[in-house]
Amino acid sequence: MADANHGLYREMRHLEGGVFAMGADTFYPEEAPIRRVRVDPFWIDETPVTNRAFAQFVEATGHRTLSEIPPDPKDYPDMLSEMARAGSMLFVPTAGPVDLGDYAQWWEYSFGTDWRHPHGPTSHLDGLWDHPVVHVAFEDAQAYARWAGKSLPTEAEWEFAARGGLEGADFAWGDELEPGGAFLANYWQGDFPYRNSLDDGYERTSPVRSYPANGYGLYDLIGNVWEWTADWYALPKVERKTKDSCCVPANPRGGTRYDSLDHGSTIKPMGRKVLKGGSHLCAIQYCQRYRPAARHAQTIDGAASHIGFRCVVRDKSKDARRKTAS
Repeated sequence: MADANHGLYREMRHLEGGVFAMGADTFYPEEAPIRRVRVDPFWIDETPVTNRAFAQFVEATGHRTLSEIPPDPKDYPDMLSEMARAGSMLFVPTAGPVDLGDYAQWWEYSFGTDWRHPHGPTSHLDGLWDHPVVHVAFEDAQAYARWAGKSLPTEAEWEFAARGGLEGADFAWGDELEPGGAFLANYWQGDFPYRNSLDDGYERTSPVRSYPANGYGLYDLIGNVWEWTADWYALPKVERKTKDSCCVPANPRGGTRYDSLDHGSTIKPMGRKVLKGGSHLCAIQYCQRYRPAARHAQTIDGAASHIGFRCVVRDKSKDARRKTAS
């Protein structure tokens, strides 16, 4: 086994994999049904990728994130010409109560906002180096992972890691959101989206490791920032067993790119990947997705002030077996 304190495996944890109950049936319909699946052993970052780590990647490669590049009108035929400027989606609190069914009330496309300017075009990273990097689209997360010699996790790997060995618990630490009044993750307290009571001390993202690790020694899998996975979004599938089958599905993957498209969209549909974990904007009265089973469909060009990622390294012997079987 490689030394986890040096090189590729530095600040990663090795998980032995195994069988677990994936999904939930008491919160949102896209999480159901609960199904037994198995994942192979893998390493996973202890925390989301930080601004400090992402800056090292950018310095080494010269990578420009999608938010730093003006959108091409050819890719967005309905886009107004004045919107063809670099930027990203930024959360802006409302002045008072609004219709919670209209997320456009608190999200705006902010010109000049990107990973270096996470809170708006005049903001900076001073004091935020140990916070998760945000305003990264799927291709940015993937580029970092390749540079680091890693991969993005599958949804099943991510959820297995987030559960920390707890079988069927609603949250990563048990079935109570705030046991004994303690805040165990960074999510919204107060009245969303206009009054953040800051009971946990954080208005936006928090430094990684600000909350206790889960049972696998992993931090911030719940709340703080949503995290990209490698899987195309689709409703969960339960593989039908034959009469002679007794095996649990191994290393399940999401749907196809076509499956992931929002075919009811009035604009040009774009592939969507699965986000996991919820963020600092999840609230009791709006988005109870600060849970291992929670999932969200995000277009691959989507970058926002509450989306980040972490990486995995799969055991090579298992990877070789996957390739042989495919």
